[in-house]
Amino acid sequence: MAARTRFGDPLIANYHLRLGTDDVALRALQRMVFDRNGNDTADFLFLPVNDASASDPDRRGTHWSLLLVDRRERARPIAYHYDSMANTNSAIAAELAERLGAHLQPARIPRQQNFFDCGVFVVAGTRALVGRLAQGDRPEHEPLHLDNLVADRQALQDRLSAHPHLG
Repeated sequence: MAARTRFGDPLIANYHLRLGTDDVALRALQRMVFDRNGNDTADFLFLPVNDASASDPDRRGTHWSLLLVDRRERARPIAYHYDSMANTNSAIAAELAERLGAHLQPARIPRQQNFFDCGVFVVAGTRALVGRLAQGDRPEHEPLHLDNLVADRQALQDRLSAHPHLG
């Protein structure tokens, strides 16, 4: 599972893949999906999505969401968008999915109760999805909804402080 999963760098996902020229986007995708031997081994891409603007330096981004791209069928990838503030990043996720040639499907995730825990939801959602995928919870063309996700800021801080090399 680990060899088939890639976690996208926010800069790569939001600028190179989504807003870069076609050549820049293609090179960024190839660096992400190919292994050291040049084989396309990435079945699952986890991409953080941000609402920052590449053209407006004053719009630095205020919200994060998660895009899971299922590439098991290379000719028909599917992107699932998890947004803890309803559809705040839906247009941006659609733009990124289109650049990746993926059909976009919304996926459910609980709504955050404040205006600052979106990153906690992205990390908790990624962790939950990786766990489910590792257990074989991968229905064909069905989104893995995260209806019961608990995004706990304190638990995340505790995990990170227990492993300072991760922070």
